[in-house]
Order: sequence, then structure tokens, then C-alpha cells
Amino acid sequence: MKRAQQHAIWGRRGTFILAATGSAVGLGNIWKFPYITGENGGGAFVLMYLLCICLIGLPVMVAEVLLGRRGRASPITAMQVVTRESGSSRGWNIIGLFGVLAGFLILSYYSVIAGWTLEYVTTAARGGFVGLDGDSAKQAFEALLANKSALVQWQTAFLCMTVLVIIFGVTRGLETAVRILMPLLFVLLLILLGYAAYVGDFAAGASFLFSFKFSDLSLEGLSLALGHAFFTLSLGMGAIMAYGSYMPHNSSIVKTVLTVGVLDTLVALIAGLAIFPIVFATSGVEPGDGSGLMFISLPIVFGAMPFGTVFGTLFFLLITLAAWSSTLSLLEPAVAYLTERFRFHRVSANLLIASLAWLLGLGTVLSFNDWSDNTAFLGMNLFNFIDFITASVLLPLGGALMAIYVGWFMKRRPLRRELQLESTQVFSLWFTVVRYISPVLVLAVFVIGLYGKFAG
Repeated sequence: MKRAQQHAIWGRRGTFILAATGSAVGLGNIWKFPYITGENGGGAFVLMYLLCICLIGLPVMVAEVLLGRRGRASPITAMQVVTRESGSSRGWNIIGLFGVLAGFLILSYYSVIAGWTLEYVTTAARGGFVGLDGDSAKQAFEALLANKSALVQWQTAFLCMTVLVIIFGVTRGLETAVRILMPLLFVLLLILLGYAAYVGDFAAGASFLFSFKFSDLSLEGLSLALGHAFFTLSLGMGAIMAYGSYMPHNSSIVKTVLTVGVLDTLVALIAGLAIFPIVFATSGVEPGDGSGLMFISLPIVFGAMPFGTVFGTLFFLLITLAAWSSTLSLLEPAVAYLTERFRFHRVSANLLIASLAWLLGLGTVLSFNDWSDNTAFLGMNLFNFIDFITASVLLPLGGALMAIYVGWFMKRRPLRRELQLESTQVFSLWFTVVRYISPVLVLAVFVIGLYGKFAG
């Protein structure tokens, strides 16, 4: 069976780890994880999240990398190759389509929100956080959301940053970027952790993250933990399958995925340990302050603390780097498909996809001001609708379909050969989880998410 033309292979074996970690580490780890942890009981939520990473995230990630490396192409073409090879229905090709579509839709709004971090880097650097209180911080954030031209300016800047990297290809662009961005991101995070330990209430922050009460466990928290575990590892977005297609054949998929999972989880936990001690040391700021924790509460904190201008700038620079590494992975799958299927040049493919994402992103910009009350999309504005379609529909459905396909429609021998697992017990454990446990839990997230959205 003829394979699809392979477009590139990572030049170094460790690059996939950095690239996949860069895709996984983003706003979900450093912005979303701390605030949803704060809203859902701290340690109880962390425990549920870690269980979900082990039972859903890592097994499905192994399956997605396997499909990408087996197909040696973009997600859509890779699924076509794999289904032909296994003699299964072409209907399973929808897995690749779901991934590329989800990645594109997420890119359209992610670039807008990521643009906020650029605004906050410049604000922090010029001392704009000094003297902020709750009202003034909230007013500053609301003023940014109301300023359509500023939102478009930062959205455009962020997309241009992403396109410039992807244009140079896999080895000169992606590989070079992740080998610089990811170590820098970890260094900045560790600096901020040290700062939090020095000026914050580190004992209170650590206790909040790692101690729990059984009474804090809830079905809603479990559903949120499942969904976040899926989102934070970039599963079902086409990114991990696309990166897997560039993975050298002699690299161990299981060991690599475990490394990525550990690094991704460490970043989320370290982000919590860097943020919550500072929050607990500041009166008037609560860990459950929701999505405003990063853009409203933390500027107050940095504005009132010693060297707050320096560390506030470093913090939002860290957020920017994390978001940048994620947008790279969201753009690449669609670009790879256009170059291999329609013979687009990489430059024109990048400009086309980025331009379409930019246009759709204008709807997200307007959803925070002029269209905020427009609920024409199933009772939601455009941004909330796209977020719902991707996070609650495309990602869980794509993940469940991947697990079902790999677990039930691919033969065990090629699977084990592709995974290069010497231990029969380890392979059997993974195969059992991906065949029976992961699909059931992912579909449970899907059903619970739909019920929670539309019940009543």
C-alpha cells in the first residue's frame, strides 16, 4: 500500500516532546487551570483532573500520535492512508476532518484572547499595574474588551507571529521555534515560582492545591476535569496527529507521550503554585475569582508588590509564549493538508488559512462588545457558540472516535509494532483502556456537557 508523501521529519528526537508540550501548554494551563481549580474546591479538582489525564488524556494521546505516524501525513490524509491500510470504512476519515476543523475554529478565537496578553505585557512594562484597585483593574479590562480596534490590532499581531514561524516549515520554523520557546517558558515559570515563594503565602497556596475534602467532589467538577484534561493536551484538534506524522520511526510513542503528559501537568501545577500564594497574600483577591483571575486580580497583585512591574511583565510574557506555542500547532494541520493535497506553497497556504481565521476571529472580537447580547447561535453569541462547538462537541467526539477506531478497527499486531512495546502487559493495559475505558468516559463528557448546556 502506497503511503502519502511524507512532508518532513523532526530533525532531533527530542523535538516532538518540545513541540507536543508546546501545543499542550497554553492558556489552558496558566490561565484556565488555576481559576477553574479555584472555583471547584482546589485539591479535590486537582485529584479528579490527574485521574482524567491518566484514564483519558494519555491513552487517547498515544492513539492520536500513532495514527499520525502511521499515516505520515496531515490528519485528513493520514486517516485516509490508515483506513485504506486496515480495510476499514472511509467514514472513519471524519476523524481527521474533525481535528483540522476544530483546530481552525479554535485558532480563530484563541488568537483574539492570546492578543490580550500582548496588551498586558506592554501595560505591565510601562508600570500600568501600579496603584490599581479592584474597580480600576476591572475598568481597564472592560475598556480593552470595548476597544474593537485594539482587539483587532493585537489579534492581527498574534496571527502574524504564528504565520512567520509556520512559513519556514517544520525544521527551520516549527522545530527552531519550539526549541527556543519551550525552555524559555519553563525558565520564566520557575522564576515566577521563586517570586511567589518569596513574597506570597506559599503554604496557603500549596494547601489549597493539594489538600482536599471528599465533600468537594462533584459530578460537575468531574465533567469539567474531564473536559479540561482533553483540552489541555490538545487532543482532537489535529495538532498532535500532525506532529506525530513528523515523529521519527525509532522514537517510542508511549515514552514520549508520558513525558509530554508529565511536563504538561507539571506546568499546570507550577502555574497554580506561582499564582495562588500571591493571591492568598493579597487582601480582596480570591482564588475563585473566575476567568478574571489573570486579567483583573493579578494586575492588582503585581501593582502592589515589590518589583511587581518586572514580575508582572515576566508573567504576561510567559502567558504570551505559552499561547504562541499553542497557536503554532493549531495552524499547522490545515497548512499541511493544503500543501500535500492541493500542492499549495507553504507561504500561500499559511496566508489563506490565517486570513480565514482572522476573518472569523472578528466575530469573536465583536462578541465582547457590539454582539455581546446577540444570542442568535442556540442562545449564545458567536464566541460562546464556537467555544461550545469545539470544546463540547468536536473535541470529545473526535477523541472518542479515535479511541474506538484504534481499539476496535485496527489490528493488534500493527499497533504493537508501531508502538514498539516490548512488554506485553503494558500493551495490553493501554489497549484495554483505549478500547473500553477512554471512549466511555469521553462520551460521558460529551453527554454531560450537552445536558448541562441545554437542560431546562
